[in-house]
This record gives sequence, structure tokens and C-alpha cells, in this order.
Amino acid sequence: MRFSPKQRKVLTWWCRPGNWEAIICDGAVRSGKTFSMGLSFFLWAMARFDGRQLGLCGKTITSLRRNLLAELVPYLRRLGFDCRERRSENLLTVRLGGHENRFLLFGGRDESSAALIQGSTLAGVLLDEAALMPRSFVEQAIARCSVAGSRLWFNCNPENPQHWFYREWILKARERRALYLHFTMEDNPALTPRIRARYRSAYSGIFYRRFVLGEWTAAQGRVYDFFDRERDSVPVPAGPFREWRISVDYGTANPASFGLWGRQGETWYRVGEYYYDSRREGRQKTDAEYVRDLRQLAGDREIGRVIVDPSAASFIEALRREGFRVVRADNDVADGIRVTADLLKRRRIVICDTCADCLREMETYCWDDKGQRDAPKKEQDHAMDDLRYFAMDAAAGERGGFAATWVERRA
Repeated sequence: MRFSPKQRKVLTWWCRPGNWEAIICDGAVRSGKTFSMGLSFFLWAMARFDGRQLGLCGKTITSLRRNLLAELVPYLRRLGFDCRERRSENLLTVRLGGHENRFLLFGGRDESSAALIQGSTLAGVLLDEAALMPRSFVEQAIARCSVAGSRLWFNCNPENPQHWFYREWILKARERRALYLHFTMEDNPALTPRIRARYRSAYSGIFYRRFVLGEWTAAQGRVYDFFDRERDSVPVPAGPFREWRISVDYGTANPASFGLWGRQGETWYRVGEYYYDSRREGRQKTDAEYVRDLRQLAGDREIGRVIVDPSAASFIEALRREGFRVVRADNDVADGIRVTADLLKRRRIVICDTCADCLREMETYCWDDKGQRDAPKKEQDHAMDDLRYFAMDAAAGERGGFAATWVERRA
């Protein structure tokens, strides 16, 4: 395995005399920072400690295993490390050269996760995707590192420049005695020019600047800024469709939006839709009326599943009583937008010119640039929500591709 100069710096920073207490690696996706940092963390831990506990943290334990350990542990074994994992205890025991240390696995999913790590005494901690974890969890992990010689290891992809981790750690790296290294795709020698080009073509707008250029940049302008109505919308294609689904953003006081999707080959087409604005019409509809409207949208087609806003409990139950197979939608907005953008760019989902309300919202769906977190404005977004629900569902069934990767990492 070849390592770039920046990866070699990650591997050796702790070997040299200096006053660094931590290392921070951020930057582009697939830039080689995660693997080199994980390898360096284990080399350092086994060289400096014996009989100690250390922490490995991810957004979830499942994502930590997939993103870091699945590739790293086999490599460590080839180097002579004895690695034994007890999955039921979220514990990895590692032996090398007469030293044995315990690596505890933690998931920093939400504010309550801080309690999981509280009480542990650690000789060091590695936080993979630190910017996706709550501040309370990260600070609790840092507080657990009380053993003499302990060090902190952070890696992440960029987020909003108002993000607490960027302001408190990256901008203050020197005063916190942290070595800060910024990675680009050129820092990963395992990527061929063709693969780099593929990643560059997969993103646009804010996601391109963050995940390809590695910039901490604010979300602003249109959410799907690459989408051109005249170029990207198409007539309903001729020929049979292999499968049908309906996506639903449920609303009573707010508008309700349903999308009818048919699959030809590897592409899903939004061939029809239903949109009802109770404020404009002056009357709210009942669940039974919405079920009737959905059945009318389906016509005589066999609907494989209905993907519904997970908060619409009463409507979900009404659909199930009527014999529909219902799936609760994944309502993560940020990941949903990333996945939707990827599928639209790769023409895995296509909006037909019959879907006037969806196309109208595509042109007005914008980021709310006044907040500290990435979020679209809550205006004229109901077709955009049902589009996002469908994209996450479609990506979960896709083999390979960037969208499927996002869904798997969140599983």
C-alpha cells in the first residue's frame, strides 16, 4: 500500500517530539484521511500503552464498523496484530508485541449518547465523522481521556462554517495544540483519475464545494441548482413499467403531495402526482378522502409500496386498512437532499413534464441561509418532501452508487 505525504504525516505525527495534544483531519470525501488516521491510532495506542482502554467513536456503531473497522482490522491482522471483537459488548481487544489494549466502540447519534461514554477512563479517543456528532457527546469523550500521554484524534467532512466543531476546534487548532491537516482527493493515491472524475461529476453546488473541494461553506441559493426544467423534465415514456410506487407528504392544514412513480430499467419516472392545498381550497380533507384520492392516482396499477411521511400515523393506518403496503419514509432532511440530488444527476429518478407542482417547487426550493444548520426554507416544499422520501427509499434498494452509500452509512 502506498501512502501520500499527507497520509505519512498522519501516520507519524505522534512519533516526533512536539507539543501536539490532538490531530484533526478534514476535507474531501475519499481523500484517504479515515484509513490513515485509523491505522495511525492503533499503531500509536499499541506502541504507547499496555492494559489500557481507548475509545473508537462514530455516528453509530454500525457506521463505525462499516466506515473504519471493516477495512482496517483485516489490514492490522496482516501486519501481525491480534484483533478479537466481541460484538455483543462493542469491544475490540488488540494484542501486539506483548501489549494488550481494549478499544471500546461508541455511537454518538444524539444528545442522549453522551451518557453512554460517561464514566469510562480512556487513554485516547478517535472520533470518526466528528462533525456529525452532538457537541455534548464529543466533549464527554474528550473529558474521559485522563490517562497520562492520552491524545485526541478527529476526522470529518466539512459542514456549515457556523458549525461548533469548525469554530471551536479547527479555527482554534493552534491554541488547542492540535495538528490540523486538510485533505483533498489528490492526497489519496488509491484513487485513479477516472474515479476522481466520477466523484466530481456526482456533486454540484454546496455538496461539490464541501465533498469535492473540502470547503466549510454555507448553504445558499437553490437546493437543486443544477436542475433545468426545460432540459431535465421529459414526457412520460412509452412502453410498460416494471414496478409502481407512490410517495406521500401528508398534510391537513398544510398541502398534501403524492407522487406516482414507475420504473423502466434502472430509472424511476415520476409520471403523475396529486397536490391538495386545503388553505387555497378552503376545506380540509379527512384520511378517508385522501385514501380515495391516492387510489384514484394509482388507477388500475399494482402499487408495490406507498412511502409515507413517518409522522402521519393515522393516514398510515388508514392505508394499511385499505390493503396498501406502507413504508415509513426516512425523514433525514440533509441526507435526503444529498441522495435526491445524486439520483437526479445520474438520471436514476426523472420528473416527467406532467408533474407541474413538483417542477414548480424545484424552481423555488431554496436554502435558509439565516440559520446555523443546513436546512431548506419551509416554503412551497411539500412535493420536495415526497420527492425526498421516494429518493431515500429508491437508494436503499440500489446496489452501489453514491446515493446507496449515503443510505448505508446511515443504516
